[in-house]
Amino acid sequence: MSQVSQLTRRRFCLCCVASATFASGGGWLTPRAAYAEARNIVDMIRADAATASIKVHKLRGGVSVLEGSGGSVGVLSGPDGKVMIDAGITASKPRMLEALASLGSEPVRHLINTHWHFDHADGNEWVQAQGAAITAHENTQKHLKTMQRVEDWNFDFPALAPSAIPTDVFSERKQLTVNRSTIELQYYGPAHTDSDISVHFVEADILHVADTFWNGIYPFIDYSTGGSIDGMIRAADANLAKASDKTIVIAGHGAPVSNRAELQEYRDMLVAIRDNVARLKKQEKTLDAVVAARPTAAFDGKWGQFVITPALFTKLVYEGV
Repeated sequence: MSQVSQLTRRRFCLCCVASATFASGGGWLTPRAAYAEARNIVDMIRADAATASIKVHKLRGGVSVLEGSGGSVGVLSGPDGKVMIDAGITASKPRMLEALASLGSEPVRHLINTHWHFDHADGNEWVQAQGAAITAHENTQKHLKTMQRVEDWNFDFPALAPSAIPTDVFSERKQLTVNRSTIELQYYGPAHTDSDISVHFVEADILHVADTFWNGIYPFIDYSTGGSIDGMIRAADANLAKASDKTIVIAGHGAPVSNRAELQEYRDMLVAIRDNVARLKKQEKTLDAVVAARPTAAFDGKWGQFVITPALFTKLVYEGV
């Protein structure tokens, strides 16, 4: 199966553009070729989102996860109105509305963006039109207000419409009380991007960690907007400190419903590969030589079977150590 076909079948996200551009040509593409490939994949993602089914995972305490429109979308339902964690991709709106209706008749009153990426914030405009106030870290607001370039995708993202921009922003932490539930928002510092936050449903003990955790697959790291491998490891440590063995952990990609044990395994994988790549880079090896040395080999059987390939993940780690 080709990389692009696999991308469509698995209903993944724009974060996979770079890996597809790597795999499709058997190596790093020229900027012109990468741009053409990325543009094609963006179109495919939008087209796929227009028909993709949305799977509803009901958890506890009125919290559910919607899977199938970009990153994992959390929903808290209750008499005060629904709270959405991320908005997915706009083309999914009809099926997202059906999934939301299955959780109760209450309107969406709050939307929290975990970071700025397309597959998490593209639906902001239609969710806001439902009557939702949008909350996010101040860097998410900054990125969504202007054109953003992601170099590893060789792609420029236009600013969102004014109505889609978060208006309720914070710098470090924020707490909301909705539907008799305490929702704690915490900024990680630079991690997957420089705008990532965690969302903790305190009473239900459910922690939505978004794209700081890719469950069972190698993650994308966006260096263009402040991400780094060390930042991802710090975020994983912060998530582990907040989670207990009873905590339900919601991952941004991969299997959405997870736990502390899987989060620990993910963190240990990141640290081991970072250390392997750093050791090779300290020997002044080129990127090609490091990729050829296969510093991810011990983990590829589990983590390297999707669109962020071992070679691409090695490149992302190499960039940051």
